[in-house]
Amino acid sequence: MASQRESRHEQGMATRQHEAPARPITVTLDGNELTVIEEAAALRVTLIDLIDGARASVKLYYYIFADDESGRLVCERLVAARARGVAVTVMIDAFGSSDTPDSLFAPLVAAGGRFARFGTRRSTRYLIRNHQKIALADDARLLIGGFNVENGYFGIPADDCWRDLGLLIAGPQAKAMAHWYGQLWRWVSSKGQRFRSLRAMVRHWHPSAQHGPAEPFRWLIGGPTRRLSPWAQVVKHDLEQAQRLDMVEAYFSPGRGMLKRIARAARRGGARIILPALSDNGATVAAARLLYGPLLTRGTDILEYQPCKLHMKLIIIDNAVYIGSANFDMRSLFLNLELMLRVEDQAFAEAMRDFVGRCARDSRQITLEEHRASRTLLTLTKQWISYLLVGVLDYTVTRRLNFRNPDAD
Repeated sequence: MASQRESRHEQGMATRQHEAPARPITVTLDGNELTVIEEAAALRVTLIDLIDGARASVKLYYYIFADDESGRLVCERLVAARARGVAVTVMIDAFGSSDTPDSLFAPLVAAGGRFARFGTRRSTRYLIRNHQKIALADDARLLIGGFNVENGYFGIPADDCWRDLGLLIAGPQAKAMAHWYGQLWRWVSSKGQRFRSLRAMVRHWHPSAQHGPAEPFRWLIGGPTRRLSPWAQVVKHDLEQAQRLDMVEAYFSPGRGMLKRIARAARRGGARIILPALSDNGATVAAARLLYGPLLTRGTDILEYQPCKLHMKLIIIDNAVYIGSANFDMRSLFLNLELMLRVEDQAFAEAMRDFVGRCARDSRQITLEEHRASRTLLTLTKQWISYLLVGVLDYTVTRRLNFRNPDAD
């Protein structure tokens, strides 16, 4: 079993404002060194170091790449990489980065770098989003997670930022993403960006083709298919056998089937879910709260993260850890292009479960009694409307509807 492999782990103490920064969780597994990046400022430092350390190539894909201090800094380092002779390719999502001008990348293109947008056709730009986040240097060092290139994900400003997570991978596993990135660039740079060929790309990236039964790593691609997204099908399978579940999710609005699987895991061995108390979009918080009742009734522990907005995407099912770009909402479960890495290793899972415990100490537990007391007719109506909107429309669109903070009612 992958969980029985020898591995090296280091875990630090919890990071809080009044404590020294935690030592990062690290693991060396099958010749790959994995480092979990917990701190917002460290995410930007790690990304810049990845670019500055590249010798042959840098490949970036981000859903949001903002024209702000952080975005301009990253672009400056990319131009500097080109000056060293490094091949640089950047892709961004046409919808997620719709406010970002092409002029931000003009110096990079002038220096010989490549730049393109995913989803330039009007017929697919709104429907299909590439929500992945990839930073790859020399096809050997890879940074993934839920964060975008924007000040808020790097702790700027400190009083209105996102809490997220990154995973730095150094070793042969990075080549799997070099293969996927090449396919993605060919599609983005193709004439027309055909939806049918995109679906075929996702469908043919089958997990079993990339994963041996004794290997701890499993790269999962999500995207528009006729059923549950491929990455979510693997989660579904693990949930059906789960003895223990821990989740930290920015957006949580799954369907009835997934809720039942979570509830069964809670009854078998325990389930803990940490969700945001704060967001840039009150509709997503309200939609998640609609689902608390059935989960609390069946023994699921639900907590709401208090210090800041939560943007994390982390799932731990028994000895399997999922880290990447996918939320646990309808868009990520069925439609978005997503990237998740599944790592099966007992010690790594225990370290990440301890990390969730540290997040839990900064969270407020929701009791069934409290939840029932809060369910006024007005609150229920707004939660149902929010769930329908979040389930059918993208959270970016619901944010534009200007929902108030759900705690204000």
